[in-house]
Amino acid sequence: MTTTTNARIMLTIAGSVIALSGALAAPAFAQDAAPQAAEAAEGGLTDIVVTARKRVESVQDVPVAVTAISAETVTRQDLTSIEKIAARTPNLNVGRASNGSGAQLTMRGIGSSSTSIGIEQSVAVVVDGVYYGQGRIINEGFFDLARVEILKGPQALFFGKNATAGVISLTTADPTDTVEFKARAGYEIKSEQAQAEFIASGPLSDTLGIRVAVRGSKMWGGYYKNVAAPFNYATLDVATGTAGSVVANPAPKDEPGEKELLGRVTLKWEPTDRLTATIKASGTYNKTNNNSWNYVAYNCPSGVSQLNGYACARDFVTHQNKLPAEFAAQIPYGKDDGSLYNRYKSWATTATLAYELDDVTLTSVTNYNWNNNQWACACDFQSSPAANWATENSTYHAFSSEFRALTTFDAPVNLMVGGLYQKTKRTFDQYIVLAGLTNSAAAPEDEFLATRKTSFTNGETLAAFGQVTWKVIPTVEIAGGVRYTHETKDSFFTQPYNNPGLTTIFRPQDDPDGLGVVTAAQTFNDWSPEATITWKPSRDLLVYGAYKTAYKSGGFSNGGINSKLSSVPFDDLTFDPEKARGFEAGIKSTLMDNQLRLNLGVYTYGYNNLQIDFFNSPIFAFQTLTADARTKGVELEAEFAPRSVPGLNLHGSINYNKAKYTNFPDAPCYAGQSQAEGCNVLVGAAFRQDLKGQPLSVAPKWTGTVGAAYDTAVGNGLMFGVNADVRYSSSYLASGFGNLDSRQGSYATIDAGIRLGSEDERWQLAVIGKNLTNKFYVTGTVDGPSTGGASGGLVAAHADQLGFGTLPRTVMVQVSTKF
Repeated sequence: MTTTTNARIMLTIAGSVIALSGALAAPAFAQDAAPQAAEAAEGGLTDIVVTARKRVESVQDVPVAVTAISAETVTRQDLTSIEKIAARTPNLNVGRASNGSGAQLTMRGIGSSSTSIGIEQSVAVVVDGVYYGQGRIINEGFFDLARVEILKGPQALFFGKNATAGVISLTTADPTDTVEFKARAGYEIKSEQAQAEFIASGPLSDTLGIRVAVRGSKMWGGYYKNVAAPFNYATLDVATGTAGSVVANPAPKDEPGEKELLGRVTLKWEPTDRLTATIKASGTYNKTNNNSWNYVAYNCPSGVSQLNGYACARDFVTHQNKLPAEFAAQIPYGKDDGSLYNRYKSWATTATLAYELDDVTLTSVTNYNWNNNQWACACDFQSSPAANWATENSTYHAFSSEFRALTTFDAPVNLMVGGLYQKTKRTFDQYIVLAGLTNSAAAPEDEFLATRKTSFTNGETLAAFGQVTWKVIPTVEIAGGVRYTHETKDSFFTQPYNNPGLTTIFRPQDDPDGLGVVTAAQTFNDWSPEATITWKPSRDLLVYGAYKTAYKSGGFSNGGINSKLSSVPFDDLTFDPEKARGFEAGIKSTLMDNQLRLNLGVYTYGYNNLQIDFFNSPIFAFQTLTADARTKGVELEAEFAPRSVPGLNLHGSINYNKAKYTNFPDAPCYAGQSQAEGCNVLVGAAFRQDLKGQPLSVAPKWTGTVGAAYDTAVGNGLMFGVNADVRYSSSYLASGFGNLDSRQGSYATIDAGIRLGSEDERWQLAVIGKNLTNKFYVTGTVDGPSTGGASGGLVAAHADQLGFGTLPRTVMVQVSTKF
């Protein structure tokens, strides 16, 4: 179907909706805005303010597809991580991965695979106006938030670097005008996790305010059970020919055994009514007892693991063992006893200056952020006597500065112009144990290694952007803008040590063919325009249509492999930019004297060079490939807060999305795929498959929500509240390569809460339940390492499917006070 045809279909749908109801709207909703206690007496909808266009606007007045979540809902439902936000948002999925980028964020079926640490996410996370494109952001804990905005579809102008699939924008709370102290303590029953939070806020002087927020937690139990037994791991010293064995003991039974400490200090200075200066400094420490604690062998060809014989099941159970202690003590970043772990540390400082002239607002946002991630992994994810392990240390630095000028002339035409500078550096080191091979003749830190890798990428970005808005007539506005991006990435990769027994696989650093060291000096340039037309015939109705584009730079896979079986390692480690373009249209309305919102949106976007990760097992190399794809759909949401029942809020959504490849003629075959199953396209000496028309990874056709919240006074100065939300997803393939074994069936989850507190909010007791149906589902998958057979044969020999499982049923008891 052509782009023109899709655009006509969207306009026809939009026109029909206007004719039928005169009041529907695009997916930019505030269905989460349950009334505050003070507002409950009147009933009706609560407005949510957003900054989706870097202006303070009602969520119903922006011609952008954005779902807004209020600060109250964030607290009420404990939405304190990217994963928790995704678990209650339709058309958004987050998969937690052990290595690579550490995450797979997917919106409307478009996302970035997890296996390459060099890929920036297609769904960007923005915190206090600062772009964070790294998947490890899911290790950050987010609390004390002022609001959450989820912008769907390509975003080119307003959020730092481009995001081709969408943006999750988080805004942390600022100091209050009066002195305020908050304390909250909670206990989650399933994981035996205690959590405490303290917030102090108020003025230090007439012009300076401060806010300090701290949260800590400790888990004595876990979400997943690790069922494993000790086994003997056979070894061979290649220097002497001596065979031996060591013992690999089970990892902890309860996982992840998380410890967390978060803190943030905010200073806000307002010396005049024109100047505001804000500094936010934050830090995170997070540690778990296994970095692949949520990997589950959920579907295996014979029903049991091909490695260890345990039954494969869709359950919260994994089977993993520690590194042999004799190895771990000498391997960099290994624990003396061989324990598996993931330790993440970060800190960030953001300075925001805003100066208001009579008709121009000048804004500067400068940030420096740093994170370091270390781990020890059972990298078959289901341990056996043929296991392999690895340790890793990766560090990321980013400095950015953005400047914007926004005019607010009392005239038909206004402007927004700005520029961005960003400088980044990633360093990466990894140490791999494989096949039981040792080398007593090597340096002590290399004796038990199969190979080690070292890599870095230095990046620099310059961008300029601008938008012109023209109020043609009082009810019609046309906006057009563009972002120009110039980006460079200088990278280095080598494997400085390889066990002599593996020199036929791993290319040494001093390889005589000159390919032992891979360097790349990449330069990318892009223009990303967009245009929007908005019609607001009345205060309560808005209709818009938009043409949008977006861009995400190419890059370098720092965690790849320089395989001797690959003749062009540069091509294996580098990848091209990803681009999106298409149309979006919608209608937003507020009806029945601010009691009802009905919102509708339709979209169609084409993606060129969609970045997709693949582990090419025949040549033992990670590769980032590119394909073309299209996503199109319809999103309908509603919210009802009747004045006749103050405190009641009903909300729901229905989303249809179709995301498929439009061009991927030489896609890799999944492990063990036979010729009869489609692995029959011969490219050189290798079999490939044509995935045109096949669905993308984690792209359900139907998702939806339905929920209710009710708050009411019950006498004696008390408030009672209850809420429940159901999230539904139809089935989807968790694999991006057409593997039917990866299918996740349709599912529904239920979140609910109940609370009792004082009307003046001095105290509250709450019980918060998530995934009360205890539904196991995966939001990403990999073919099980060391399982399955070669692809392109006459007989299928499929691998085990290892999925990124989400959290089971959790119930938290929470006590909070404010004084």
